[in-house]
Amino acid sequence: MMMRRYLAIATAAVFMVTAGPALAQTPVPTPTPTGQDGDDEPITDLEGGRESALPIIIPVMPTNQVAGTPAGSTDALGRQLAAIIDDDLRNTGLFKTVGPNAARPIAYSEVNAPDYESWGAYSSQALVQGYVRANPNGTLTIGCYVYDVAARRQLIREGWEVQPSEWRRAAHKCADVIYTRLTGDGPYFDSQVVYISETGPKNRRIKRLAIMDQDGANHRFLTNGQRIVLTPRFSPDQRSIVYMGYENRRPAIYVYDMSARTSRLLVQEVNLNFAPRFSPDGRWILFSMATAGNTDLYRVSAGGGAPVRLTNSPGIDTGGSYSPDGSKIVFESDRGGTQQLYVMDANGGNQHRISFGGGRYATPNWSPRGDLIAFTRTGGGSFRIGVMNPSGGGENLLTESWGDEGPSWAPNGRVLMFFRAASGSGRPDLWSVDLSGHSRKIPTPLDGSDPSWGPIRP
Repeated sequence: MMMRRYLAIATAAVFMVTAGPALAQTPVPTPTPTGQDGDDEPITDLEGGRESALPIIIPVMPTNQVAGTPAGSTDALGRQLAAIIDDDLRNTGLFKTVGPNAARPIAYSEVNAPDYESWGAYSSQALVQGYVRANPNGTLTIGCYVYDVAARRQLIREGWEVQPSEWRRAAHKCADVIYTRLTGDGPYFDSQVVYISETGPKNRRIKRLAIMDQDGANHRFLTNGQRIVLTPRFSPDQRSIVYMGYENRRPAIYVYDMSARTSRLLVQEVNLNFAPRFSPDGRWILFSMATAGNTDLYRVSAGGGAPVRLTNSPGIDTGGSYSPDGSKIVFESDRGGTQQLYVMDANGGNQHRISFGGGRYATPNWSPRGDLIAFTRTGGGSFRIGVMNPSGGGENLLTESWGDEGPSWAPNGRVLMFFRAASGSGRPDLWSVDLSGHSRKIPTPLDGSDPSWGPIRP
């Protein structure tokens, strides 16, 4: 699907509140006036993905004085910060970057007074300049500026004061404000993904909860692999993760507390419970429960209690996902003979089918923007990721591989993460794809499946 993207008018990004420590916004040096910001004229018409990508230069971020920090020297950090911003933007397929290894170095004095004449030789329309400064209190200040080279004007001026351990987040924040300003879409780089890390032979797989930044950095395991775990899903505030775990070979639903690093059983039932997901306000957890040969959707308070039944039809109803306003639920059901997608009111009323293409539909996931539903479509021996609108129209398959499953939306509702089974071995890896079909593999230390993309961090 071709998408026309223009410059956004606003320069500030709005970030959702989460449990992690916030990055403090900090003043940055007052720039030399280079033109007026805030008009709605685009630098370029970003249409068609990589073929018309926006040229952008990202030189090494200089420092006012080389200083050692727990994260490394400030001059080395300046190169690493620029490299992360380069990776974030280039991997979208919307930007053609000249990164820190190719762009000429700049002096600290140039950060807020760019030499436009010298940058004109690079044939790029946008320029990213920033700096790293070590502070007496042990923190780092990281500045982020973006300029329109042709118009010779400043587009962005942002800065963050961070602990040395959080320097990567500042790079992602910088990339986010650039992406938002130049495309008009929301941010997503400074976010995390929880997923299932897998290893071992097929009949003895070890599956652990793991969490990482969206680009694969800062990886850590949350569980030790003694219990098989599946389908983790973030709470809206990222303070907890709901997942399915096997206890005595029976599936049950658990909630993992990110602060305490402990899990608790959610539903005190002897029946099979699986496929959990939080409501947008975090008050409820939607899940499936099998009773007397029939599987239906239920909801339960996030703190536990008695489940409330939402569906009551022959067959299997599962895979529920709330609309962003919490008023609707999309789910999969084989009540009509084949696995298809249905939408209902949050209380279980007004159930109706929305998918009518060939094959079967599974793992629906409502976009945080509310405009699309992602799904896995199977048929002819292949599994592919697609999207449709909430009424069932506008279906668009985004991937071509035969083993793609389990889409999860980025916070901006324009990128999906999913897992792909390798041909032959069947071992899964994590991938992302945007709505134009541009995809890439996400690095993980072991095999990976069942990703859940969290919201933007503060």
